[in-house]
Amino acid sequence: MGGDNAPSQIIEGAKQARESLGLDTILVGTAEALVGCGEFETLVVSEVIAMDEDPGVGVRTKKDSSLVRAAELVRDSRASAMVSAGNTGATMASALLRMGRIRGVARPAIATPIPVPKDRYTILLDAGANAECKPEWLVQFAQMGSTYVTSRFGVDKPRVGLLSIGEEPTKGTPFVKETHELLRGAKSVDFIGNVEGRDIMAGTCDVVVTDGFTGNVALKSLEGAVRFLVGEIFAAFGSSDEAKQAAQVLMPALAPLADRLDPELTGGAMLLGTNGVCIISHGSSTAKAIVSALGVARDMVCADLVNKISTSIQ
Repeated sequence: MGGDNAPSQIIEGAKQARESLGLDTILVGTAEALVGCGEFETLVVSEVIAMDEDPGVGVRTKKDSSLVRAAELVRDSRASAMVSAGNTGATMASALLRMGRIRGVARPAIATPIPVPKDRYTILLDAGANAECKPEWLVQFAQMGSTYVTSRFGVDKPRVGLLSIGEEPTKGTPFVKETHELLRGAKSVDFIGNVEGRDIMAGTCDVVVTDGFTGNVALKSLEGAVRFLVGEIFAAFGSSDEAKQAAQVLMPALAPLADRLDPELTGGAMLLGTNGVCIISHGSSTAKAIVSALGVARDMVCADLVNKISTSIQ
């Protein structure tokens, strides 16, 4: 029920995931939205948490909402993972309150893959779950993010950087300096030191940790910059006959880059730290994005990520 293109694109994504990935999906929604979905297992609900609704209030008061019921399906082992393009805060709250936290995890964090050179990704977390953090939480973010990178991308020893305003350990707020000291002595973390915003897409490290406020600002800034750059390139290609001719030569080489920068192909962000797999897709997700998200959810279930995270933070 969530997202700008729901429910049609969500349903279409589920259909495509069945055809291309062989995935069985349980669709959770209102009776009206589920009309014509007889080929799927469905769960009819009576309530929906709107995109602009207060997450905490929505989850507490709308116990028969699609988000809450989807999280309960995972809790009750009727589903292996939860995927939503709806209200991010409500998705997180539903997963946290119904699935629960992994034992020992102080706070879950949103991990977002950022494309970097050589067909790799850097994981940025927290990308918005916790606006205010404690230094020890970021240590856990580093541990969970490292486990995620290894499970999803096969990186044996992920390099972890702390987002700051300079590379030197003396740079940053008191919060950043204290976090730096904790990360230096953290177990199962290959800490390389501070990194700056320009390093996020440079491939300097595999995991960048920060508080949720800073992480979300950094993420949205990168998204805006990439959108601007791609728009300007296409505008330049159509600016003259000569440019159009050049575009015919360059487009085949640039097409793979466009795919790498397409957020619909990354599978969305993952909520790390909950006792179940939860994928948070972009609010503007189309069927293509839903297929990607379902694929990532399946891969992380098969990789036994939740149990691996539990081990990594002990």
